[in-house]
Amino acid sequence: MKKEIIEWIKTIVLSLVIALIITTFIKPTIVKNYSMIPTLDENNFLIVNRLLYKQGTPSRGDIIVFRSPLKTPAGKDKLLIKRVIALPGEEIVISDGSVFINGEYLEEPYLVDSYTEGSIDAVIPEGKIFAMGDNRGNSLDSRDDILGLVDMEDVIGKAFLRLYPLNRIGFLTTYLPIKSASIIALN
Repeated sequence: MKKEIIEWIKTIVLSLVIALIITTFIKPTIVKNYSMIPTLDENNFLIVNRLLYKQGTPSRGDIIVFRSPLKTPAGKDKLLIKRVIALPGEEIVISDGSVFINGEYLEEPYLVDSYTEGSIDAVIPEGKIFAMGDNRGNSLDSRDDILGLVDMEDVIGKAFLRLYPLNRIGFLTTYLPIKSASIIALN
């Protein structure tokens, strides 16, 4: 009987240690809006790597979860999920519905509507990133003064795996090629 109790205690302690390790490195997240359609739908269940950006910075195309200046009805920081578009030191220009990074056209094959609303010409400062939703017509993102640039300290992690719905289980892509093209001058 005593040996059986010790085995149960070992199993419980081991389970708690494993749970602590998992929650330290990953964060389960449920998508609660439509700003990332068609890549992510409402109620998609994602796994977010919390450790990845502790040693480095995001890459263009990464889908990130971050704390925003917005508040939930309960008064907590609202978490948002967006795609990284421009990195520190890069110039982003949004003109005539197109996005340019350092003078090169940004091809975004994951968008349903390739038109990006807004008129922006900015260099991203150190410690910040420019992020937008894939559903550009229905996304509060870095184009809006309410949200603005994302501070790297607010980034929780990279969404890398979808677990639900079951028919869409898989890793999330970060493919974002830049094509040569001239920038149309902003008026």
